[in-house]
Amino acid sequence: MLISSVFGSPSGITNEPIINTEGTTIMKRHLQRIGTRALLTALIFIAPVTAGAEETATDDENYTPRGSVARAVFTTRIEDREPIDNLVRIPSSVDRIYFFSDLRGLDGEIITHRWEYAGQVMAEVKFRVGSGARWRVYSSKNLLPEWIGKWTVVVLDESGWPLKASMFEYFDASQDVAPVTLDKPPVEEAPADEARRNE
Repeated sequence: MLISSVFGSPSGITNEPIINTEGTTIMKRHLQRIGTRALLTALIFIAPVTAGAEETATDDENYTPRGSVARAVFTTRIEDREPIDNLVRIPSSVDRIYFFSDLRGLDGEIITHRWEYAGQVMAEVKFRVGSGARWRVYSSKNLLPEWIGKWTVVVLDESGWPLKASMFEYFDASQDVAPVTLDKPPVEEAPADEARRNE
């Protein structure tokens, strides 16, 4: 009968079969145990990651924001808490633009206006929405003439979920004559408790 120590080789495994008194190879059982341990270890570490991913995906699929954005407008100025115009194309001669949003059902939450240009976040402005079913807020951005192109402002709820995304095009004023405006946004009666922010 040939007996050898598995622990005798530097790697811990020998190529020689090790036979016990019952005639079975100890090496075979040892390798089976290693394989079983590796499989169990993989399942222990991979299963929670997979389960967590499933829970997150399920949470995202079932998430419903509790409020909404009734209006979102780019404008050159705010008067009496309302935008004076509704722009979609803005010439580079305009160096400051406002983004106005009329929020509904978001009382008590922190809302963010995220300004994006060329795939980068250029600014984030946060607002704490006061009490009331309706709340109007606005932020502003100084624009440099070299920032020609499409801009996006995303309104995010407290959990980072996008409620609304609006776009405008900032164009070279020497290449075009006039900004494109939509109809003047409708003015709605608002309660006295409102927020505004100018950055």
